[in-house]
Parts: sequence; C-alpha cells; structure tokens
Amino acid sequence: MSEHPYREDREALQELLRQYDNLKNGRSHSFLEEEDFERIIDYFDDKDDLPEALQASEAGLELYPYSCALMVKKADLLLASRRYQEALNLLETADLYDSNDINIYILKTDAYLALDQQAMAVELLEAALHKFEGEEKVDLLFELADVYDDYEEFDKVFDCLKLILEQEPSNEEALYKICFWTDFTGRNEESIRLHQRIIEEHPYNELAWFNLAAAFQGLKLYEKAIDAYQYAVAIDEKFDYAYRNMGDAYLRLRKYREAIEVLERVLELSRPEDVIYEAIGHCYHRMGNYAQARFHYKKASHLNPDDSKLHYKIAVTYMLEDQWQSAVKQLDSAMRIHRSVPEYNLAMGECLMNLNKYKDAIQYFGSVVRNKPRNIAGWDALVRCLLRAEMYEEAADQCKAALDITDKKPVFLFYLSSALFQSGRSKEGLLQLEHAMEKAPKLLKKFVELHPSILQNPQVVDIIARYKKGKKI
Repeated sequence: MSEHPYREDREALQELLRQYDNLKNGRSHSFLEEEDFERIIDYFDDKDDLPEALQASEAGLELYPYSCALMVKKADLLLASRRYQEALNLLETADLYDSNDINIYILKTDAYLALDQQAMAVELLEAALHKFEGEEKVDLLFELADVYDDYEEFDKVFDCLKLILEQEPSNEEALYKICFWTDFTGRNEESIRLHQRIIEEHPYNELAWFNLAAAFQGLKLYEKAIDAYQYAVAIDEKFDYAYRNMGDAYLRLRKYREAIEVLERVLELSRPEDVIYEAIGHCYHRMGNYAQARFHYKKASHLNPDDSKLHYKIAVTYMLEDQWQSAVKQLDSAMRIHRSVPEYNLAMGECLMNLNKYKDAIQYFGSVVRNKPRNIAGWDALVRCLLRAEMYEEAADQCKAALDITDKKPVFLFYLSSALFQSGRSKEGLLQLEHAMEKAPKLLKKFVELHPSILQNPQVVDIIARYKKGKKI
C-alpha cells in the first residue's frame, strides 16, 4: 500500500485535468474513460464553477452519448443553472437507457417542484416506490415526504416517515422528523403504537423512547411521558432535550422540585438559555421562594434583555413581598420595551397605589380602562384606587360606567355601595348593597375589605344576616 495515497490521488486528478485541457484545445491527449469525465465534472462542481462543469459534461457526452451517468450529472448541473425543462428532457432520455438509476427520479422530482408541478412529482415518486427496495426505497420516501411538505399534505408526510420506520426502525433522520410531525398533525396515538413496536425490537434506542414520551405528552399523559423520558436519559445521560421536555411534564403536574432538578441538568448539558432559567424561576415562584425565582428570572433577563415579560415577572416577585419601589424599577424597564401592555400598567398602578401615589396610579389604571374597556381587572383596580384616595364621587361615577360596559358585573355593585356609604349617602348605599347581595353574595368579602368598619353599621349587618337566613352565602 502506498504511504501517500492522497498525494497520488491529487496528482492523478491533475493529470486528468491536463489531458482534458489538451482535448478541449485540440492537442494530443490520452484516452479519457467515462469515469474520468465524471471525476472532472465533480472537480469543477466542487469548485462551484458551473460553466466549466457543464462544458465537461457536454464533452463527455460527445464521446459517450449513451452514458446514463453523464446525462444525470449534466441534468444536475442544468437544475443548478435553473434550466429546469432542459434538465427534465435530458432525464427522460437517461430513463430510456437505465430506468433503475434512482438519481433520475430524485432529479426529476427537483425539476417538477422547481416548475411548480407538485402533482407530477408525487405521481413520479409514488410509481418509483414500486421499483426500488431497501435503502433506495427509503431515499425515495424521504423525497416524497419533502414533496408532500411542499404540497402541504402534512398527514402524508407523517405516513412516509412511518413507512420508513417500518422498514428501518433505527433510521435517525426519520425518528427526528416524525417527532415534529406527530406534534404537528396530532397523530399521537399512532406514534405511540409505532414507537412501542420499535422499542420491542430495539429497547436501547433513546430516540424511540423520546418520541414515545413526546407522544404521551401530546395527549397530556404526563406521568407516562416522564417514565419514557427517564428511559431515554438512562440510555443517553446527556440527552438534554429529554431533560428539557421532562421538565415541562413535571411543570404540568405541578411537581416543581422535580422540574427544577431536571431543568438544572439541561443547563449543565447545553448552553444557557433564557427559557430554561425562566422555567426554573417559575417553579420557585409557584413554590413561594420569591428570592430564588427573582434570581433565575434575572439570569433569563441577562440572556434576553429585550423580553419585557421577564422584567414584569421580577416585578411580581417584589410585589408579593410588598417591595413596591423595587417592583416599580422593574416595571419601568418592562414598559420602556412595551408600554401599553395592560398587565404592566395594572401592576404599576398597584405599586403606586401602595406607595400612596394615588394620582399617578389612577393614570395607569385609567390607561388600561381606555385601551381595554371590557377588561374587568382595569375597572376593578381603578375603582379601588379612587376609594383608597377618598375620591368617593368619582368612584361612584366609575362604578356606574363599569356596570354599563361590563354587563353589570356584581362586584361593581358592591364597590358602588361602598362609595355611596363613604360619601355619606347611606340610604343609597344600603339599596345597592342589597342588590349586590342578591346577585353575588360570595363577593361580600371584597366589600368588607374596602371598608371594614362598615360591619359596625347595624343596617348593613341586618341585610347580611337577613340574606344568610334566606340563602347560603
């Protein structure tokens, strides 16, 4: 065996190119075989020199006019040059000489698609499937899947991938692709059956376990999904996507500690991502550990500083700890990115109200009401703020406006009653309270929270007691 095979191969190629140059220029040259032309064409093609590659293919076909291989190479170059009809015509000729060359069908498919003739591409490939077996049939099925994708026949894409896996259960490309198409088409039950069969034959195929888990997850069978993901990571302990999806499944089950554990494993195995830090922050948030939630939300925000939602989530953790000024700073950051989001305006108003900056708070709540007049939370916050600011007449007017716009939501009857009582209009307040109790007695707590001393009023207590006797609160 030669010690320098690559050098010899390069020298042989250079000699071929010299002989080809002699041929082109009418000089004396060695005899060039059909395979020599194929190699010369590939050389120019690899250098992205399409004109030279085409010229070489034409020179080869002059010497070997019945060479199917050279016709296929030239057709490929014609496709790259966007000469689709010429390529198709040449492939038809090649098909006469060797109808068993799979490249003819693949290139014809490309030509039909380029000419926007998807139906012809489908017909061609479906017919070709009966001519080929094994690896070549698999290649054609992948081609057909791509055509169906282009044609937006998405269920048929799934069918092609399923056929591939029935022939080659461990085909990685098909396993990767069918996971997406299962989710896209919603054919989770079929995917479960398919992958259970694959696992019976290939129990250590981590992709099959992953796909099985993803299909269970698609059906919201989270416990079963977690079991399957655990098999996947037992086979491949560095399978970060399995940990990622497992984390989501634990989240859905509200198993936050377990979710944190597997999501931290994702951070160990892959580059830090804002969505992972955000998910861990969400887990701590739901567990009531607001400091840790903040820590992870801030990590996410450093990776994605333009995501206003992360600043808002940090603000909410401060609000839950009554750290209103710190929350305001985060909300300022969120609103510099997206000013008109109702949730941000509501949260800012809430903070300012708790800082006794009622005038500023009313502006934020008013903005929500103007932009989203049917948003009950906006009206609720605005009225509460007006009552806390002792602007009772304005509060009563806004209650009436809210009742008109929100289809008479009972909470505003309680608020109206409170505003009337506190403005000294007790008789009207009692009427509204009775009306509110008839509509939604469970909301009485909101009324009492606004004005706890109201329970010292015997007439109010009488209405509540009378209602309790007649109906269960």
